[in-house]
Amino acid sequence: MNPLFKFALKLASSPKIDMQEDYEWVRKMQKFFSNPSSEDYDFLDEKIYSATQDHEIPIRIFYPKNRKHEEPVIYIHGGGWVLGDVDTYTSACVNLANHLNRVVYLIDYRKAPEHPYPAAFEDCLQVVKVLQEPTIEGKKRKFILMGDSAGGNLAAAVSLKLREEKVTLPHKQVLIYPLTYWDHSENSPFESIRTNGYDYGLTIKKITEYMEMYVPNEEDRKSPYVSPLMAEAHHNQPDTLVLTAEFDPLRDEGEEYGRALKRAGNHVQIRRILESVHGFITYPPYVEPLSEAYELMNEFLNG
Repeated sequence: MNPLFKFALKLASSPKIDMQEDYEWVRKMQKFFSNPSSEDYDFLDEKIYSATQDHEIPIRIFYPKNRKHEEPVIYIHGGGWVLGDVDTYTSACVNLANHLNRVVYLIDYRKAPEHPYPAAFEDCLQVVKVLQEPTIEGKKRKFILMGDSAGGNLAAAVSLKLREEKVTLPHKQVLIYPLTYWDHSENSPFESIRTNGYDYGLTIKKITEYMEMYVPNEEDRKSPYVSPLMAEAHHNQPDTLVLTAEFDPLRDEGEEYGRALKRAGNHVQIRRILESVHGFITYPPYVEPLSEAYELMNEFLNG
């Protein structure tokens, strides 16, 4: 890894930031430094009513410059269920739409701590259900479900819930360095928590703070809709691509979730991006980890 980049990551790993106290400031900084693509791009902002009809869920639809594929992507962004929105993820989704040549629907779900679990999960589940409804002509819609980090967690949870409700599953799903387990302390069963949990930007401390904000009730953290690895069964899931990062504390639990899906008889690919860290989906598209990720996604989605 580039020594200068590694030094920058170590600075970003500073324990001085307490996410539970500083999340509003971090949100403002994210907004300030959001730098949407300078190139022209097409998008449309829409809203979908919640299942209870008591609030609207914003979505932003990105149109690629050269659309080649019919199946669009429903994208659930990361940010520990606390950070991120349609503005801070605009650049990432513009790049995604153009490199996959597909329309991308980005969900702006409710955030913790103002809206703890199950708010984000319920919002994402509702949007996926609505978007997958047949057209007026009765034609079934095929969607690809995709998410990174906390968004990968929500994507996996939504797929499990759709199976339980016996409704249409996504055509395929792509889980990018997903969080899939509830314990991120030194007692975690996953070695990457200990080896990568201090110096690579996303730390054990931050993950724990995010989880405490999203799921204050400790028992709820063992729900399969918070910790997909805790599901009693993992059968009947979409064809899945799991992408992990070599120096990510969530690496091992993401790969274990892929293996759990595979053991249950699903078609799964697990690919680790070497020399990469958590968060690479938001990098400029010419950076090697993201370039490799696009290549793997296209190979999986178009195969």
